[in-house]
Amino acid sequence: MYHTLREHYWWPFMKKEIAEYVKKCLICQQVKAERQKPSGLLQPLRIPEWKWEHLTMDFVFKLPRTQNKHDGVWVIVDRLTKSAHFLSVRANYTLNKLAKIFIDEIVTLHRVPISIISDRDPWFTSRLWTKLNEAFGTQLRFSTAFHP
Repeated sequence: MYHTLREHYWWPFMKKEIAEYVKKCLICQQVKAERQKPSGLLQPLRIPEWKWEHLTMDFVFKLPRTQNKHDGVWVIVDRLTKSAHFLSVRANYTLNKLAKIFIDEIVTLHRVPISIISDRDPWFTSRLWTKLNEAFGTQLRFSTAFHP
């Protein structure tokens, strides 16, 4: 913290005062680098052997409404070919409705995927979605947010 502040500010006993402040600050103590686990190495994803067996998916919402009142797009991408389905959806769709769309639009065209990678969106972490993947035998994996 001292080095960051030093670039823009200076006052007498600055380093000592900052050290005392940080020592008393609970949040500062919790996020100190020494208290954090070291980051692991990035793990590359294996290249799929067959198309539409391994998918990534995410939702994009807060789009202008269509005539059918859809305000979002469900993006489902095959990891091997990079071909994609862009499914028009509404933010207020139930999980059952989304599961039906997935079966109708993806499973009937390409068969049940082996794995799905998505961010930690509540739709994907829900109990229904977990149960659906268990029933299909699909492995659900989570990526970091905004990088499915």
